[in-house]
Amino acid sequence: MKFQESTRVYIAGCGGMLGRAMHEYFSTRTTVKATDIDLNVNWLSYADVRDYNSINDSISEFVPDVILNLAALTDLEYCELNPENAWLTNALGAENIALIAARLNVPLVYISTAGIVDGKQEIYNDFGRHEPLSIYGKAKYEGELAVCGLSAKHFVFRAGWMMGGGPSIDKKFINKIYKQIKAGVDTLYIVDDKLGTPTYTKSFARSIFKVAETELYGVYNQVCGGSASRYEVAVEFVRLLGLEKKLKVEKVGSERFALEYFAPRPESEKLENLKLRARGIDFMPHWMDALTEYAEEYKADMNG
Repeated sequence: MKFQESTRVYIAGCGGMLGRAMHEYFSTRTTVKATDIDLNVNWLSYADVRDYNSINDSISEFVPDVILNLAALTDLEYCELNPENAWLTNALGAENIALIAARLNVPLVYISTAGIVDGKQEIYNDFGRHEPLSIYGKAKYEGELAVCGLSAKHFVFRAGWMMGGGPSIDKKFINKIYKQIKAGVDTLYIVDDKLGTPTYTKSFARSIFKVAETELYGVYNQVCGGSASRYEVAVEFVRLLGLEKKLKVEKVGSERFALEYFAPRPESEKLENLKLRARGIDFMPHWMDALTEYAEEYKADMNG
């Protein structure tokens, strides 16, 4: 499959931080229909992956050449408190779209997560069965299994610690740090007992575009190169902002935030892109290079 302007790409769940990057990249190269239940920008139309009829009508009327399913509830604490919605969105929603992709006989791209691992080993490659710890991870893993079982032409891309979107829409770690900086704190308290692989949304979108063209279907880890603790990421981000002499970054254990972040999390969710690398299609940069690019958005915000 060679993407071109006439290629019709349907993107479900396109309203979040990854959706912005995917829409930005794909809409300038293909014909895109982007949907979500939260219509926060004017290029989105409504469709609910939890409602088979809603999503089926929306996809079918577009007659896509490929479907991308980004729809997910990614807040771990929300998922623990609202398990039914987590299962319906992250698992049933994936199953609904996989059924539609199979019926239409079109390739399906599903976005999964490093959150499916149990953290009992340090590094995880693309292979093996998993025992997720959280409701979020369990529902996403069931989504993976549904996609693999129902859609013959499937790509499953597992992301790590997602970063992207900038100050306005990033809901993850980098923006949480930045909000503290903007609030005037002089010390950041960052856990050093959680390990992972940062994943930049813009790099992720570019790589999906290139890998999907190969038609080498399957399940792939797709994260930035290298790995880090949350503390190491925070130190690098502060350095990139030029604040290392003004701001102290202090190591703490996860127990400090146990009340706020009560959902179970793996000690290590480091992924390695074994299959992408072996097939010569690993297009992801090192996380430090990706963070350097991303930090420019925050520097502009600070100086603006």
